[in-house]
This record gives sequence, structure tokens and C-alpha cells, in this order.
Amino acid sequence: MLDDTPGTPDWWLLRLGRRMRDRRKELDRWWDYYRGHHPLPSLPKNAAAAFLEFQRKSRTNFCRPVADAPVHRLQVLGVTDAQGKPDDDALRWWQSNKLDSRQKLLYRTVMAQAQAYVIVGPHPTRTEPDGETPSPLITAEHPRQVIVEHDPATGERAAALKAWWDDIERIGRATVYLPDGLQRYVTPRRSGAVLPWGRESWELDGEFEEHDLGAVPVVPFECRPDLMEDPEPEFGCVLDIQDRVNLGVLNRMTAARYSAFRQGYVTGHKFRKRVDPATGLEVVEQPFVPSPSALWASEGENVKFGQLDATDLSGFLKEHESDVRDMLVLSHTPAYYFASDLVNISADTVNALDVNHLAKVGEHQATFGESWEDVFALAAAQAGVDRDYSQSEVRWADPRRLNPSVIADAATKKASVGYPLAILAEDMGESPQRVRRITSEAAGAALLASTVLPAAPTGQQPTTANPERTGL
Repeated sequence: MLDDTPGTPDWWLLRLGRRMRDRRKELDRWWDYYRGHHPLPSLPKNAAAAFLEFQRKSRTNFCRPVADAPVHRLQVLGVTDAQGKPDDDALRWWQSNKLDSRQKLLYRTVMAQAQAYVIVGPHPTRTEPDGETPSPLITAEHPRQVIVEHDPATGERAAALKAWWDDIERIGRATVYLPDGLQRYVTPRRSGAVLPWGRESWELDGEFEEHDLGAVPVVPFECRPDLMEDPEPEFGCVLDIQDRVNLGVLNRMTAARYSAFRQGYVTGHKFRKRVDPATGLEVVEQPFVPSPSALWASEGENVKFGQLDATDLSGFLKEHESDVRDMLVLSHTPAYYFASDLVNISADTVNALDVNHLAKVGEHQATFGESWEDVFALAAAQAGVDRDYSQSEVRWADPRRLNPSVIADAATKKASVGYPLAILAEDMGESPQRVRRITSEAAGAALLASTVLPAAPTGQQPTTANPERTGL
């Protein structure tokens, strides 16, 4: 049986495991909204069975594009030190762990599930250039399997847990991460998709493994966290509107199916009645069946046939547009992601629609940038590189979608007032490695030009060789 003394690895295993279990229901709910599996719009109980298929078709998923919109603008270009020079070690770790593509998976999970994690540890096979030190293994993790707890006094990470079901060995595995080491556990039990979190459920899997990383090697990435509040997914503020949109679509579909076409009626006709042999109930026979070749006639006196007016669906459409507009405004998502009446809009209009969205993306960049700095600090400790990454800067691609000619024109004007080439290349969105290459090749070209064309005497313009005399 595990030791439940506070602060021990066993205690952290049970505490964090139960917290992870308790939040699973909310994570599943957010994931269902992100995937478009929203709760079916409600109808009267007696009509629920008949409208079940209608209910499924009425769901229109706006949560996913709301969550994906910031992901499209988030792209790490590289890491620079305090002097703005590119960090070659960070680039090597970034590329070897395939983070160019996996960073998008991380951001998308954060937007959909409110948080995601990155774990740093020793790579099982890859080593650093010295051939002995294990290279850092950097993996993106889902909040269904990982959770972190912070020290309330300092805000530093106090402990972390990763727990998952091993389908190959058919056992549950868990690892508790502490600032000075980690402890592994196993369990043969599982209830459905949920691991057990009782004291008698888990067993130690090996001895406590010490490390010298100096911190818990699990870094959380959170979706715009607030003080004293748990983070919410990007669409957390518009869930009610999403449900309202689905209900409005269901109402419109119902009206379109049952009352959008002109319905016929008859008065003064005497209908025949018969007894249903199966139920014993008296039912009315319906002789008037709509058909292109049907002719309706009645022998009754004062019989009148007529048609009801079709239902006007324009009100439903206006309601739908209003709900979508509210969703865009509250989530700070540009309206052109749901282009309806936006036709041939100008670049200035696009920039105006982007203002709030870019401000939100800037918040994500600031929060994620701090998390990436923690990741690189852990990677450096794992690789044995003595470097302070608190002064480093994560370089992000410009989230604006500017015309290349506008960018080039701005660079030309900055160059005319003395901006260095390296700064101009950064402003044009080049990665730190490309900036270094651009400045290096520009310096080489300038040196080559100075050797080919010697400086002209004072007051004399340099001469150019005559092609006819040189045979060129």
C-alpha cells in the first residue's frame, strides 16, 4: 500500500491523479464542442424520437474555427540570446524533436482543452556532440494524461504527474515528477478508460530516480490564464451562443420541412372514420393526398379548399447571423473567417477586423514564449549547457498578414534612416538563422566588391573597363 504522507511521491501520485480524473469530464465536454459533437438541441419530449435525426443535422460547429484561428498566427521562428544572436543549441534541440510541426499540435490542444504540457527528459538513444551526454527529449503532452501543481507561495512548479494506459503491456503507468527526481508506478487495474486512484491500486516501479535539472521537467502551456481562475478553451466564452446557434438552426430546419411549403386545407367535408384493428382506436381516413396528378373532389355541401401561406424563413436567417456575429465579437475572431456579406473587402478593412484578434494572439505569444523559455532552460540543463535562458527571447512570426510589397516598402524607408540590415531582416519576418545568413552574405558581397573595385582617388569617379577593349 502506498505511503500517503504529504510531500512524498506516493502522496503526489494520488493527489494529482485524482485531480486529473476530476477534470476529465470537463476536458471531454470541451473536446466534444471542439469536434462539433455538441449537445443536441432540446425539443418537447413527445417529439424527441421523431426529431432525433433532425437534431443531429442541426449542429453547426463554430467552436473549432474559433479555436483554430489563433493557431494559424502562432509560429516560432527561433530563439535568440540577450544580444539578439541566434541560439544554435536551441535550434538543434528544436529540429531534432520535430517541433516545427509539433508546436502546432501543442497550440491546437491548448486552444481546445485550455492547457497542454511539454515534458523534457533524456533521449534514450540520441546524445549531444560530446558523445556521452543524452540529448534532451522534448515531447508535447495532452491534459488527459498530464497535470501540474504549483507552489501557491512562489508560483513555481511543485510536482507533476503523467499517467496512461500501456496497451502493449496491458498495465497502467504513472510517473511523478519532482524538482529533484522522479518516481514510476504501475497498476494492473482500470475502470473503463479511467485509471484507479486508491492507495491500494498502485505499486512502485523501480527506485526513485534523481536528476539535476533544477525544476520539475513538465512545463504547462495555458490558454490566457487569469489570476485565481482555471484556464478555459478559446471558445469557452461562447459555448452558450453555440448552443443557441444549434437551436436556431433546428428551428429553421423544422420550419423549412413542415411549413415552408404551402399547405392545403379543406372545410365542410365529412370524413369517413374506421376502427384500427391493431389498436382498437377510431381513426379518420384521409382521402386528400398531395400529388401532381391528384384531383380533389368532395360531395359535401359548402366544401372549401384552400392553401395556407408558407412560413417566412428570413427571420431565422437574421437570427442566425446575429448569433454568429455575437460569437465573433466575444471571441475576438475576425469576421472574414465566416464571410457572409463580406465581398471584395479592402486591406484596410481586413486590418481593422484583425485588431482585437491580433491583440489576443499577442497575449498567447507572451504566455507561450515564457513557457518555451522554461522548456529551453530544462533542455540546456539536460544537455549540460550552462546558459541562462531567462534573458533569451523566443522569436515569433509576425501574426499580421501583410502584403510583401508593403513590407519591402517599410524596410526601404527604415534603411534610408540608418536601420541595420539585421534589424530590417528581423522586421521582415526572417528567422534568426536566416538573419545571420543574410548579414553574413551581405558582408561578404561588400568585401568582394571592395577588392574588385579599388577606391577611386579623391575627387575622381571610379572608371569602368571598356567591354570592347577587354573583349567582354
